[in-house]
Amino acid sequence: MTSLNGGCLCGSIRYSSEAEPVLTAICHCRHCQKQTSAAFSIVVAVPKGSLTIEGPSLKTFDDVGDSGQPVQRNFCGNCGSPITSYVEAMPDLEFIKAGTLDDTGWLDPTVELWCETAQPWIRSDPARSQVPRNPPLGA
Repeated sequence: MTSLNGGCLCGSIRYSSEAEPVLTAICHCRHCQKQTSAAFSIVVAVPKGSLTIEGPSLKTFDDVGDSGQPVQRNFCGNCGSPITSYVEAMPDLEFIKAGTLDDTGWLDPTVELWCETAQPWIRSDPARSQVPRNPPLGA
């Protein structure tokens, strides 16, 4: 993969990163469920500072994740599309909301997080690592 490109629903926010993804994950936490209005969120982690964002400044919702750690949820102020998240417990990473990528065909999550709050009707792929809550720090 050479670059990650994406943007919001209305097109006012565009982003890109030349960094290789550190991980691609499915997050079943209740906060991601509420933010996406879906059973889970798919996120792509990239090294902090590797993401270039163009357009109006993102709006930020300062949240506290189910882990008790601060989470900044960044979204387009025009259309509300969630774009990135910054999780204080993982300060070297930024998380792109995968649904905003221009090309999602390559996505193949390798881990599922917060499985203890997954919706009971979701069938997880046993080939993916299953983590009850957050991954251990440094993982």
